[in-house]
Amino acid sequence: MRVTTCMYRSVLAALAMAAPLLAQSRPKPASPPPTEQEAGGVFRVPSQFPPDPEPPKAPEEPKPVVLTYEGKPLLVPFACTDDDIQTFGMTCSAEDPCPVYADLTSIQSAGQRIFVAGNFHNGASTMYSLLLLSPDGGKTWQEPVERYRSAGLDQIQFFDMETGWISGQSFQALPRDPFLLLTTDGGATWRKKFIFNEARLGLIEQFLFDSRTSGSLLIDRGAGAEGGSRWERYESMTGGDSWMIREVSSTPLKLRASREAGVSTAWRLFADSRSKAQLVQRKSGESWQTVAAFAVQVGLCKPSESELAEPPPPPDPQPQTGPAVTPRRGPATKPTLRKRP
Repeated sequence: MRVTTCMYRSVLAALAMAAPLLAQSRPKPASPPPTEQEAGGVFRVPSQFPPDPEPPKAPEEPKPVVLTYEGKPLLVPFACTDDDIQTFGMTCSAEDPCPVYADLTSIQSAGQRIFVAGNFHNGASTMYSLLLLSPDGGKTWQEPVERYRSAGLDQIQFFDMETGWISGQSFQALPRDPFLLLTTDGGATWRKKFIFNEARLGLIEQFLFDSRTSGSLLIDRGAGAEGGSRWERYESMTGGDSWMIREVSSTPLKLRASREAGVSTAWRLFADSRSKAQLVQRKSGESWQTVAAFAVQVGLCKPSESELAEPPPPPDPQPQTGPAVTPRRGPATKPTLRKRP
């Protein structure tokens, strides 16, 4: 076939007319993501992949409860659980709940800060330790350290405004696992340090620090101590972090000191039977001034509603959902009559 000049021009014209249509049908290239300019004139192209999800935030710690003394005895919060009832062998019911008491045993001050130590008990068992702090001379109170189950706190000593110790031990069948609470920031925070590296019977009868690092304490192992060596004396040169035994005796020991830890001449705890409270009092001349008071009974233990609820009745038998089954019967037969011979 011979291509003429006229045919060639017709093909070129057709291609020129189809070019815009071909350009519109062709997919456009993806536009690049916007760039971000950093310091120094450097451009950074962000990733096309979605960013990693942020890790969940840790739950906020509950704020400590602050009690304000306004002339009436303060009620230290206490919530009894079913686990407490079972652990301490309490026979409580909704009609006859078990009372819980706060027993304050020791008081000491460090400037305007007042510390009161003790425990919660039900009359037969020590349930939890208790430490109360007032940063303003008795106006407000809070707990600066957690409560320890089956434990109680006893003596308090502050060597200076920042360094202090509180003795404690666990109470189960017998006192055991004596420990100290130590602070180096004026009682804002405390850390627990056991006297022994293994579980042992005994309680801290007395302790005393002569400096921030040097201290002594006496351990009473109880009447059933092996070999009759009931009393032990220990020394520490690490501020209470570690202890070395120095003396064992079958007769009571005494620390060679002119004063005892946990004994304050300016403060005292006074049991007031009329108000059923324990008074925090400061010496003022020849008299005592009450700066705070705490109710003796703090709560009641009784089983929770879930424990008291009756078990649900057994479920009703479910009807059959399939077709009813009719028992099969054989074909009916007529009795056969025999003729008599």
